[in-house]
Amino acid sequence: MADNRRSQVVTQGVQRTPNRAMLRAVGFDDQDFTKPIVGVANGFSTITPCNMGLDELARRAEAGVRAAGAMPQLFGTITISDGISMGTEGMKYSLVSRDVIADSIETVCNGQSMDGVLAIGGCDKNMPGAMIAIARMNIPAIFVYGGTIKPGHYDGEDLTVVSAFEAVGEYSAGKIGDDRLLAVERHACPGAGSCGGMYTANTMSSAFEAMGMSLMYSSTMAAEDAEKADSTEKSAHALVTAIRQQILPSQILTRQAFENGIAVIMAVGGSTNSVLHLLAIANAMGVALTIDDFETIRQRVPVLCDLKPSGRYVATDFHQAGGVPQVMKMLLAHGLLHGDALTITGQTIEELLADIPPEPRSDQDVIRPFSSPMYAIGHLGILKGNLATEGAVAKLTGVKTRRITGPARVFESEEDCLKAILAKAINPGDVVVIRYEGPKGGPGMREMLAPTSAIIGAGLGDAVGLITDGRFSGGTYGMVVGHVAPEAFVGGTIALVQEGDLITIDADQNLLQLNVVEEELAQRRAAWAPPAPRYQRGVLGKYAKLVSSSSRGAVTDLNLF
Repeated sequence: MADNRRSQVVTQGVQRTPNRAMLRAVGFDDQDFTKPIVGVANGFSTITPCNMGLDELARRAEAGVRAAGAMPQLFGTITISDGISMGTEGMKYSLVSRDVIADSIETVCNGQSMDGVLAIGGCDKNMPGAMIAIARMNIPAIFVYGGTIKPGHYDGEDLTVVSAFEAVGEYSAGKIGDDRLLAVERHACPGAGSCGGMYTANTMSSAFEAMGMSLMYSSTMAAEDAEKADSTEKSAHALVTAIRQQILPSQILTRQAFENGIAVIMAVGGSTNSVLHLLAIANAMGVALTIDDFETIRQRVPVLCDLKPSGRYVATDFHQAGGVPQVMKMLLAHGLLHGDALTITGQTIEELLADIPPEPRSDQDVIRPFSSPMYAIGHLGILKGNLATEGAVAKLTGVKTRRITGPARVFESEEDCLKAILAKAINPGDVVVIRYEGPKGGPGMREMLAPTSAIIGAGLGDAVGLITDGRFSGGTYGMVVGHVAPEAFVGGTIALVQEGDLITIDADQNLLQLNVVEEELAQRRAAWAPPAPRYQRGVLGKYAKLVSSSSRGAVTDLNLF
């Protein structure tokens, strides 16, 4: 971080008079030039319900910064709605948007020499994008989550956006008719906020709270509730205090903080995308985190929460049951959390959790007692084998068939696979392979909610395996393995799979294996040639040239520390 803070620069007399003149035009008075200048990075848009409420939160943050004695400066950043782009070519831009968001926040804050930043985001990539920028800049910062959507309701069920995707699979399988399909669509998303289960947005907000970069309880609040706006204003006050005390991200985003974040992700049953994003944030911060660290922590942390997609409850239920602080206190009480880790408030994790009981309330069953978890060990498994020598990520919650060996059904794109599923051409025992959807090959590493939801809707969730070098939505569950690395485009073994080859997925042995002898694989590898890039120019072409392996977080500025 540069020594010459903007609040110091603008007081350096005649030399900086033009700077002062321009700042007067946006509302600065004489007394304001000695105050810290705080960026409010606002992801507001009407593109997605996740972000449609963020402008109100930005205004509350602005008021909070000003009341705390600093000068706010609002600026915008972008978003892509994963739920809307899912299943389309546009989904290739989703992960790319994480880097665009990080670059834009870094560019504005460093270009304007801001003293700190309060970043507000809702949709999936807003959060890691903001945190990557925060780690790169290392100026005092806090993240404010826009809040979760409230559940939709129909026919006695709580609905989320994933309900709509699964309804398509049920409809195609002849299990429901037109009327129910349309009713689910109409009721799934009732208002503002991010997808309501423990999908990617709520996973990342929970992780950031556990890592000390957001205020306690803020990660599970509903977007439309008054407490969300109140918490945003409190976040602004906390940030200004951190600026004065010079509490930096490098003091918070330590190895201990990442381990705390991973532990909470395991305990709440979070998204596979968290592996990719935490690796990317660690890369930006210079913390030596590897994909294998997730497996190490998984082995000692149980799944404590009964949350969608594989469980029964949504994020608002989790909030009412005690939220992330309750889970953190349970982990702390059993030696699974670093209590001495610092938070943006200047207090440690242990200090903030002091008044929370070590076990959840008995009048709820969203958070299970530590002695009676949903699963004895964590749910995000890191699988390796000749199909994934660098690793692959599987979400194992709700999986009944933990080992499958079946014939490969090979597809070169998500669209081709979905057509086969909807045409009932996938049979029990098959292992579906979707390749050339990785960071470079896609490019952009699309999420596969459409085919995985179609498989679930067709009743094949426990009978069919699916592997891909692309990603999965946070709403995905079943015997599915993503982030297969090396990816097909760079010659990973997944590129050599042929229709009918036997593939083994073993969740207990952490194995992803192509059952073909090495001599045959060597012949196939010698005959293989990389396909032409799908995009040569523009943001996707540039991304494909720069992006690293998913096993390193799919980053575009790989830190070789």
